[in-house]
Amino acid sequence: MKLKKIEHIGIAVSNLEEAIKYWEEVMGLKCYNIEEVVDQKVKTAFFKVGDVKIELLEATSTESSIASFIEKKGQGVHHIAFAVDNTNQALEEVEKAGVKLIDKQARQGAESLKIGFLHPKSTMGILTELCSE
Repeated sequence: MKLKKIEHIGIAVSNLEEAIKYWEEVMGLKCYNIEEVVDQKVKTAFFKVGDVKIELLEATSTESSIASFIEKKGQGVHHIAFAVDNTNQALEEVEKAGVKLIDKQARQGAESLKIGFLHPKSTMGILTELCSE
């Protein structure tokens, strides 16, 4: 598997509107996309810093993994996402290397990306996302 670049850094937030205001007014970035990913029970907002995106994630349900994350750890960095050529192929490769997967197959993510997560127990505590167009 070849990592092409850091695609985005996911940040869990309690209030998307307040977080957008911070990133725009304090950090000087412009939100270019807000999107709800219904099956993941999350609403996202995206910013670009050079070639890397910042993805803000707000839970839309108490059953969301983001709601659970914030309850346990508070707001903050949730995951790091790497661009790969083919998410399914990359998931197969890392599983063969002994990495525990959250997703055995790619699923639809925000911005029409095919995404798959690696379990943080196998990645030194870092929730890792692999994604492809």
